[in-house]
Amino acid sequence: MKLSVVVTVYNEEDNVIPLCQKEYEALEGIDYELILVDDGSTDDTVKNVKSFANNRTKLLIFNKNHGQSTAMSAGIDMAQGEYIVTMDGDLQNDPADIPKMLAKLEEGEFDVVAGIRANRQDGFVLRKFPSKIANWMIRNLTDVRLSDYGCSLRIYKKDIAKNLGLYGELHRFIPVLAKLQGAKMTEVNVNHHARIHGESKYGINRTFKVMADLMLMIFFQKYFRKPMHLFGGLGILTFTIGMIINIYLLVVKFGYGEDIWGRPLLLLGAILLLGGIQFITVGIIAELMMRTYYESQDKKVYRLKEVFVGQAEA
Repeated sequence: MKLSVVVTVYNEEDNVIPLCQKEYEALEGIDYELILVDDGSTDDTVKNVKSFANNRTKLLIFNKNHGQSTAMSAGIDMAQGEYIVTMDGDLQNDPADIPKMLAKLEEGEFDVVAGIRANRQDGFVLRKFPSKIANWMIRNLTDVRLSDYGCSLRIYKKDIAKNLGLYGELHRFIPVLAKLQGAKMTEVNVNHHARIHGESKYGINRTFKVMADLMLMIFFQKYFRKPMHLFGGLGILTFTIGMIINIYLLVVKFGYGEDIWGRPLLLLGAILLLGGIQFITVGIIAELMMRTYYESQDKKVYRLKEVFVGQAEA
């Protein structure tokens, strides 16, 4: 099978039938499967899909709402296509863009083709402006240079998609997860439509989740395989500053006979000493956990893209 299209849906009863129809029309002539993942809908989403789905459509139904990352991960796990597409089920992404994205990926130069919502049909204050800030921060802190991290419409080579490791709310950082695997990415402009039916599942409150996940992504990028470099470095720095403060206070106490009890500097020195020891301890524990993670499952800290064996006779 050439293509698997994974669509996550949650309370999209008025959108799923038009969505399926658009998918069938856009993908005609391609060997594909459409995988809809219902993330615990409480309306008629499942009923409507079942009433309209053709034999190329699979519907995965969760017993409750688990979140978009989990739903996307389940769809990717089920996918059998050589290439895997992810997109939202609210009809703001356009299935008609998939063939051109597939053609771009089949050129062979890239592993991921991401969409850019060039003419985004969302409100400025609650959607566009926070998105611009988030995109700027992610680009500069992770050094993964994409224009639009919020666009769910992307197409991946199978081996990249299957190894993303989606947990929690990390679907927002799929480009960063792909880059951790060494994926080469490019972007193309895609259509974006205003939501007609249902309510948006995104709000301004997700900003804090994005910030927390961004910190995790930075850790994954820089310190996942060497956590001691982060915690050990912080520990040595804070411990050293604490030592300098305490040596200074000892000189003041015994050299000049001054009373140092109750000084804020004394409390700061003690906190820095203890904090430094804690950082170093956490680094050692994290290092042991990292080694257990790889060695207990016979995982490697590297991933081979290709192994070539020459055929010429010696």
